[in-house]
Amino acid sequence: MALDKPYQDIPGTIIFDAEQSRKGYWLNQFCMSLMKADNRARFKADQRAYLNEWPMSEDQRQAVIDMDLNRAMQLGGNIYFLAKIGATHGRSFQQMAGSMTGMTEEEYRAMMLAGGRSAEGNRYIGEDGDAQAHRQPQGQPQGQPSTVAGKKD
Repeated sequence: MALDKPYQDIPGTIIFDAEQSRKGYWLNQFCMSLMKADNRARFKADQRAYLNEWPMSEDQRQAVIDMDLNRAMQLGGNIYFLAKIGATHGRSFQQMAGSMTGMTEEEYRAMMLAGGRSAEGNRYIGEDGDAQAHRQPQGQPQGQPSTVAGKKD
């Protein structure tokens, strides 16, 4: 029986709930393995070979290789675990967050120092705020049709 999840109507937000946790278990375990220097060295030497040691989906592996954190979160990654990938590549959390919004690090920093995104137009999917999927680099959530003119899913 599926649970009612009213929080799925928050634009630009992936809630890390029990379902996401199950889906991303091995992806997140891989991320935690990067806390050890030997594992980071092995991963950096041959990302594909190291990822293949983990029983995660090919989509999850590709998201890691592409450094596509939005996709990794859709596939069950927890941002606090995924931060280990960025750190392995020498990226700050601020750089990673900027990349997830389509902004440069400087643009992201300026937005946050100015108070972050406005809640206006961003409370529910379908409004016209700047956090809506059609205004984000990751586009529409999986399984939802695109609202961007000319874009095909």
